[in-house]
Amino acid sequence: MADRQLPSIDLLRQLLRYDPETGRLFWRERPLAMFRDSSYGATATRSAEWSAKKWNSRHAGKEAFTADDGGGYRRGQIFGGLHRGHRVIWAVHFGVWPEHEIDHINGDKSDNRISNLRAATSSENAWNKSAYVNNTSGFKGVAWNEKAGKWAANIKVFGVQKHIGYFDTPDEAHKAYCSAAAADHGDFARTV
Repeated sequence: MADRQLPSIDLLRQLLRYDPETGRLFWRERPLAMFRDSSYGATATRSAEWSAKKWNSRHAGKEAFTADDGGGYRRGQIFGGLHRGHRVIWAVHFGVWPEHEIDHINGDKSDNRISNLRAATSSENAWNKSAYVNNTSGFKGVAWNEKAGKWAANIKVFGVQKHIGYFDTPDEAHKAYCSAAAADHGDFARTV
């Protein structure tokens, strides 16, 4: 998502209510001051009162940020600006926009309970990803090495690919990967 002016924390809290138990956002009722008279067509106008009543009857109290961005994250709009739900939730809950990335601890990008969110670097966020869908070994960090005729275990640490070793079985290679992930990735290690 492109760089843009982020809404203030005060505005977010005026517009949205966050339920930390469910991880869901809800639209609050908007005051009349957030609306203005508007013109459409050659002679027609809509009053601020009409616009406020229409918006509040359609949205106030209803769940916000329900759209999927195509990658599993929830997203929504605030005055025309597109935002990911987990970043808005972080800002509403902690009173500051996140400086870097927000990691979903359990790997479910739509689970925005505050207990499932944590600040992360780009590397830490990547460490917590599941095995790629095209993985043929069935184990994260393990692939068949044709040249060696063995299963290779590899791990990425701060953008650098690190070879762990070659093994006779994918299980042995995965055990080695798990040990390396615990040592190199710490709390962000995901081994499945």
